[in-house]
Amino acid sequence: MNALTKTEFHFEGQKSVYHGKVRDVYNIDDDLMVMVATDRISAFDVVLPKGIPFKGQVLNQIAAQFLDATADICPNWKLATPDPMVTVGLKCEGFRVEMIIRSILTGSAWREYKNGCRELCGVRLPDGMKENERFPEPIITPTTKADEGHDMNISREEIIAQGIVSAEDYAVMEDYTRKIFKRGQEIAAQRGLILVDTKYEFGKRDGKVYLIDEIHTPDSSRYFYADGYEEKLRKGEPQRQLSKEFVRQWLIEHNFMNEPGQVMPEITDEYAESVSERYIELYEHITGRRFDRAAEEGDIAARIERNVSQCLKELRK
Repeated sequence: MNALTKTEFHFEGQKSVYHGKVRDVYNIDDDLMVMVATDRISAFDVVLPKGIPFKGQVLNQIAAQFLDATADICPNWKLATPDPMVTVGLKCEGFRVEMIIRSILTGSAWREYKNGCRELCGVRLPDGMKENERFPEPIITPTTKADEGHDMNISREEIIAQGIVSAEDYAVMEDYTRKIFKRGQEIAAQRGLILVDTKYEFGKRDGKVYLIDEIHTPDSSRYFYADGYEEKLRKGEPQRQLSKEFVRQWLIEHNFMNEPGQVMPEITDEYAESVSERYIELYEHITGRRFDRAAEEGDIAARIERNVSQCLKELRK
């Protein structure tokens, strides 16, 4: 089982590194970012103890494809993908807000709705909706980005009033969010899928708003299969999903939701391999492309260091 779960690179011009739950981000000369999608996997705000082979490659290559497919709508940070697990791009000053957009009442929004909530992040919700029913039009329900713990729901008005984002920048982010989501839905429909909800992050560089981080991956988005959606909605049955929800369900079945006293179940090689195959299946379905596995043998970190160093050298010419 060859999986990359930790990185400690020292690239030329490196100023700092941020180790996230899944991605490790290297700051190069306060000008470029090297984002490494590791094979770590997280659920319920905790990183699982075993890496998933090829997961990083799946996420990185899906994000790269969708960044390219939406570049005509909104400028984004991506400059190059020198390695299957790495994107190199422009360093932007990130806004401390995640733009979450939802087309269907499901997940956490449904849980709040069925408990009587009719307003989410300042957005009024219609009465009488069912689980997995489409909203009249997609709604934006932003969250503030927390350094630790859960991100918090917040309204457009609160974001502007608290000075987290200016009214002008928020209007640009909102416009980009709707347009990128619409493009993502159109691409998903061509694959027999429904892009249910997703999140986008934006940053600013030289006075311009850029789309940053990942986009339309199974870690940041929820997809339903279009075939059978209406029938399942009518019967009140669960929808067939294309996301990492299956990992959360497995943990729940093994009595783990990261609550006090709960113990993480053992992640066997066999289970990690099965998750890897599911991620590859997600890739092929979402992109419509065959997944080409990067070399399974050898030192993944050494390969990345070699590829990124060459890329940085070329970008500096």
